Amino acid sequence: MSNQYKIETKCIQSGWKPKKGEPRVLPIYQSTTFKYDTTDEMGKLFDLEEEGYFYTRLQNPTNDAVAAKIADLEGGVAAVLTSSGQAANFYAVFNICEAGDHIVCASTVYGGTFNLFGVTMKKLGIDCTFVDADASEEEIARAFRPNTKVLFAETIANPALVVLDIEKFAKIAHEHGVPLIVDNTFATPVNCRPFEWGADIVTHSTTKYMDGHAMQVGGAIVDSGNFDWEAYGDKYHGLTLPDESYHGVVYTKKFGKKAYITKATVQLMRDLGSIPAPMNCFLLNVGLETLPLRVARHCSNAQKVAEFLNAHEKVSHVNYAGLPTDKYHELAKKYMPNGTCGVISFELKGGREAAVKFMDGLKMAAIVTHVADARTSVLHPASHTHRQMNDQQLAEAGVSPGMIRLSIGIEHPDDIIEDLSQALDLV
Repeated sequence: MSNQYKIETKCIQSGWKPKKGEPRVLPIYQSTTFKYDTTDEMGKLFDLEEEGYFYTRLQNPTNDAVAAKIADLEGGVAAVLTSSGQAANFYAVFNICEAGDHIVCASTVYGGTFNLFGVTMKKLGIDCTFVDADASEEEIARAFRPNTKVLFAETIANPALVVLDIEKFAKIAHEHGVPLIVDNTFATPVNCRPFEWGADIVTHSTTKYMDGHAMQVGGAIVDSGNFDWEAYGDKYHGLTLPDESYHGVVYTKKFGKKAYITKATVQLMRDLGSIPAPMNCFLLNVGLETLPLRVARHCSNAQKVAEFLNAHEKVSHVNYAGLPTDKYHELAKKYMPNGTCGVISFELKGGREAAVKFMDGLKMAAIVTHVADARTSVLHPASHTHRQMNDQQLAEAGVSPGMIRLSIGIEHPDDIIEDLSQALDLV
């Protein structure tokens, strides 16, 4: 796809390129396996000597077309889709880490990511240090160790809505010879393209805005192709030394800028198998076609709702970078000049008790463990997504006991505000 095309065009045109007589709409290749005429043809695929499809656990034409579209939207060289955003973050890190390694991560990340890095990956021998994303370069740098392999953060933290200073994080990562991995789920490539600010790898929960209709669970990893793995070959030997499970192939030598995604596909997918179903990728692709339209509406609606809540007497605080009074307003103007996302977090003066009353009083907005689809929804992070955290961890994650996460949909803004207003009257 030509890089001259605008993102609205790429959302429609990238990925699937039908030839003469082929379907105009991306087909669902609902097959586990693919036929070849000779044993030698199949053997070359298993040896990575030729490209092609043989088993959907590794690659599938429907999945690959959607991965190519997302890579194009982010400005990357290649992408791989996973069965969830959690799988994407796990694979993105595990692709270059092993037992004995260490990662540094912003403390305000999504609760599921916090648990993945802080609890589960520890069981695999990979240690994690959490840092305050707003801390100085010097303070963040102190978290690094000789065995640190990754710096990880979110463009817009879920649910604290901290806006990442991407250039600062990229500078720190590169000074320590490690890649910066950024989860760009909330901003989407419509509002922020982290590669343009120095990030090396981007992940997504495609379950959120990319799908936009709460129909499929999925994830994506996109590589910029910019990090020089061979310059730090002793650190990233999984990419720069022979892989004996593929007759000694060296990914950086054989696949160049696509080494990282190729390894994630042929090694991690082969062994761990967190693939998305072709049907899910088809649904994701339908969502991607309207992504720019929906993101603009989510942002304009959220701005109006944030202003309403900010002026309400029962609301003590609103987190939304679109508000001039928000501490991240200037960073948002720099990295996301067209808007941030449709998610707002706020606090009622009555704390946790008031939050529960308010949420239970909503009529249109639904209490769901989800954000970023067409419907307005609400969640209480301290008792839902971040329930496993203790009070100190909640504070470090930017989650107070009374915080409400509100995901603004694409309904008419007057109807959304009316629903919030009547629920606030009950508090």
